Amino acid sequence: MRNETLALIVAMIVGVCSASWAQRQVQDELGRTMSVPDKPLRVVCLAPSITDTVFALGAGDDVVGVSDYTKFPAEAQKRPSVGQVLNPSVEAVVALHPDLLIGVGDLNTEAAVLKIERLGIPVFLVVPRGISGIYRSIEDIGKILNREREARELVSSLRAREEAVRKRVAGKPAVRIFMPLSDDPVITIGKNAFLTELIAAAGGKSVTDDLAQDWPNISMEAIFVREPDYLLLIEGSPMTIQDLKKRPGWKNLVCVKQNRIFYIDDRMNYSSPAVFGALESLARQFHP
Repeated sequence: MRNETLALIVAMIVGVCSASWAQRQVQDELGRTMSVPDKPLRVVCLAPSITDTVFALGAGDDVVGVSDYTKFPAEAQKRPSVGQVLNPSVEAVVALHPDLLIGVGDLNTEAAVLKIERLGIPVFLVVPRGISGIYRSIEDIGKILNREREARELVSSLRAREEAVRKRVAGKPAVRIFMPLSDDPVITIGKNAFLTELIAAAGGKSVTDDLAQDWPNISMEAIFVREPDYLLLIEGSPMTIQDLKKRPGWKNLVCVKQNRIFYIDDRMNYSSPAVFGALESLARQFHP
């Protein structure tokens, strides 16, 4: 009880301080209006992709906390974690005395965000859907961090990398890809999933890009009908080619029999600058 009281007192102090520093009204990517400090100095990133973006903007020194599973850049792993992306620890957040939190509207739960905002700490949410959404979120984060020039330069360099990849694969036959995210049940990527867009930009074609759901379940029979040329697997995932060769159904896929597998690291899952390294890697693999 004593610890809870102390935490509440600290939270109230932080809230008062945050309010006194707030000099700007901004609107996040969910359309929510809020006050944020004119010059945020203590930032907590509520998702790994946000951490990657903030560091890429040159604001890494202002980051006082990150979420679990943060990998990029390596320097960010030295920052204390406030817990899971879906449900960060309010106590851990308060203990860091932040003046701004940045999260992802599709990942950070509304309940968790409201708990933090009730303490007077602003939470700016972005929704980086697709490659164009990444550019927009970088620019929006740059605005609230007073790093608009850095954001413009970063977006310009990333656009150039994307364009270079698209030029490199232009006119080449698209490699037909099946990307399983889970093998039992089989879950894959649909037409509106970010990973489907990334595969296409790299010169491939997801054989499930006609499915309406973002993350649809699919039967083995449907996979056979689609006849993928290759599987695309995330490095380090529980699924391996050796394991799939032993499984009913999977072992009969031609691409599995013939070891036609591409691998990509988990940068593929980042809606941030890190994903452009994955895009370039895919293009080199699809079209050596």
